[in-house]
This record gives sequence, C-alpha cells and structure tokens, in this order.
Amino acid sequence: MVGKQGRQWRSMCKGLVLGTLLTSCMVLVYFLSAPQSHFNLPEGPVPYSCSHRPAQAHTRLIKNSSHHAPGQTGICTPKVDIMFMKTHKTASSTLLNILFRFGEKHRLKFAFPNSRNDFFYPYPFQRSQVKDYRPGMCFNIICNHMRFNAPEVAKVLPTDTSYITILRDPAELFESSFHYFGRLVPVTWKIPGEDKVGEFLRDPRHYFDPNGFNSFYLKNLLFFDFGQDNTLELGDPQVEEGIRAIAGRFQLVMLVEHFDESLMLLKDALCWEMDDLLFFKLNARKGSTVSKLTPELRAKALEWNAVDWRLYQHFNVTFWRKVEAYGRQRMADDVAELQRRNAVMADICIEGGHAVDAGRIQETAMQPWQPIGEKSIMGYNLKNNVDKAHRKLCLKMLTPELQYLTELGVNLWITKLWGHVRDVINW
Repeated sequence: MVGKQGRQWRSMCKGLVLGTLLTSCMVLVYFLSAPQSHFNLPEGPVPYSCSHRPAQAHTRLIKNSSHHAPGQTGICTPKVDIMFMKTHKTASSTLLNILFRFGEKHRLKFAFPNSRNDFFYPYPFQRSQVKDYRPGMCFNIICNHMRFNAPEVAKVLPTDTSYITILRDPAELFESSFHYFGRLVPVTWKIPGEDKVGEFLRDPRHYFDPNGFNSFYLKNLLFFDFGQDNTLELGDPQVEEGIRAIAGRFQLVMLVEHFDESLMLLKDALCWEMDDLLFFKLNARKGSTVSKLTPELRAKALEWNAVDWRLYQHFNVTFWRKVEAYGRQRMADDVAELQRRNAVMADICIEGGHAVDAGRIQETAMQPWQPIGEKSIMGYNLKNNVDKAHRKLCLKMLTPELQYLTELGVNLWITKLWGHVRDVINW
C-alpha cells in the first residue's frame, strides 16, 4: 500500500513539474509572440512599381480573353507586385508554394515576417513587422498570414500591386478550423463527448465567449482575417460595409471549391504561364479525421458563421461572372490541361503518386506542421530516381511551408520554439 501511494505521489509530482514547465513555456511563447511596440515610422514615398527585374514578356492569343475583344492578340508582361491575403484553412499553403516558386523564378523580393511564419497574427498587420523594413523600400510580394490592415499594407507595397485572396465554404472551414485550432481555444475544453464539433454547433452560444482567448477561430474566421469584427450580427450595416471594402480592394477572390478554375483566373489576371501554376495539394488532412457534417449541422454551422456565409455568397457571384467572361469552354480546356500537367509531375516526383500519413513520411524535411494532439496532416515522399531535369522543381513543389520559408532566409525561431512546446504536449 505504501509503495502504491509512493508511486502515485511521484506521478503527481512529475505531473506538477511538467505542468509548471509547460505553463512557463506557454507564457514565454505568448510574450515573445506579442507584437513589438509600434513607433511612428517615418513616411516614405511608395513606388508605383517594383518590377525592377521584369519577367520576359510573352505573346499569347487574346481570343475569348476576359480583357480583350475576340480575335485580338497582344503582348502582356507577367505581374510581379502581388499581395496574397492568406486566409486560414483555405488551401492557402498550396497557393503560397506557387507564389514562392514564382518569386524565386523571377528573383522577386518578398516582404516576410521576422522570427515567425506570420505577421504577429491575430494582431492587425503593421509594416514594422516586416523583416528589414525601411520606408520607400521595394517589395514585390507579401503572402504570409496576417490580420489584414489595408492602410499599413499599402505603405509596404507599390501602387500597382495586384490584391488576391481565397475563400472557402464557411461550414467546411468551421469544421476544419475547429479540428486544427480547437485545442488552442480554451472554450472547447469544457465541451463534453467525442463529437465536440456537433455538440458545439447544437448550442454555440452556450460555449462561445467572444472575449475568450483565440475564440475568433470559431466564428466568422474569414471576416476576422480581413480585419473586420467577426462578432457582428448579419443585419448590422458594418457587415455590408466590410464586404464592400474587401471587394473594392481585391481584384480577384478565388474559391477553394473551384481551385483549378481559380488558378486559371489567376493566370489570366496576372498574365502568368500555365507552368507557373503547377501544384501538389499541401497541408491536407487525412480523410479519417474530417467530421462529416450532417445537413442539420451544416445548416447550424452556416447560421453560426452567417457573416462569413454572406461574404462567401457575395464573392461566389463575382467568381462566376469572371468565369463567364473567361469563357466556359476555354475554362474547361485550360483546367483539363492543368490537371494533365499536374498528373505528369505527380508521376515524376511523388513516391506512390499520392500523399501519405505523417508517420510514413521518410524525410524530416518533408514533414508538415501538425496540430496539437495528433498527426492528421499528410505529406509526400520524393521519388528516389527523379531525373536531374526535374529534381529541383519536384523538391520545391513538395516542400512544406515552414521549410520553404527557412530556405528563403526567414528566421523562424519563435515558430520553432512553439513547435518544441507542441511536441512535448503531443508526447
């Protein structure tokens, strides 16, 4: 009996010590992650364009283009000044990989965060968060996670910048966000049962605290990412004002549910080439971890995220207008061609031709970031016998976001510190 009690006491002491250490680490990471004090930086003239190394102009057939009359031909130069608003859980890591490769190809300058992989999210973006920022500097691309702050972004990028972003069906996004970030939101800790998503949606107001830590992940996350108030009710006039502000700023709003078509619109808007858009799906969850929402729960998710649903509906309409202007048959042909080229690259690059569970990824350099408590994000293995002509491109296309940022020279020490804390928690 004494021996059993001794073991229990030792176990309790170990738990207390581990808990104290983890709490200390969490507090340290929190304070390190807080935004730096923002001094009044001097204003500098914003360049009209930063395409100091313009990509070689190429001629293409303008027939059925959304920008020119049928039958015209002309020369267009790829646009290189780009603001990509990286929203959460919207295939944005895949788009980031495309932008990283395009930027390297054309020797463009990225506006990167310093010490972590986002611009001190969820705090509003400030230009002082940009690594090595000085007023008047030329940056071509900004694309890491941020909470959008239009006036500050405009002080970093040239005036000819193309603003693009991507949205996702809010019900599916809510489920994905709940899975990925749920353990970081204390209000979810008190939800009973195995099906926490379903239990939450049955009575969200019972659990949700608008002032709770990280609670923004669980309500109108898209609207929040755009710098808007995610707790507004649908009838509030600020909702429509916010949507109009987003529509007035972003030239292209893509949709996850029509990802390939979105890339064709991106190609058309930026005058890119098809090979610039090759991709493998990155940061995807394995199917067994996805909660299939019943029609009832889907309706509840859309009702709970009503502002995001209004935002999505607005840009769903504008998306299909752009598809019509692009040309339905032209769109179908171009999507088929992109899918054909992606399949060829998958056959060349990927061992087995498809993504695998995290435990089956052979190289650490190919391991994607995992959420706390599980390893649900899939990744890839590079084929051993990739020929020299394709090896570099294959590696770039398969490299997860954090590893690619490190290759591009970003110091991610805060992100890595948080990763070590996460690994201890997962252990």
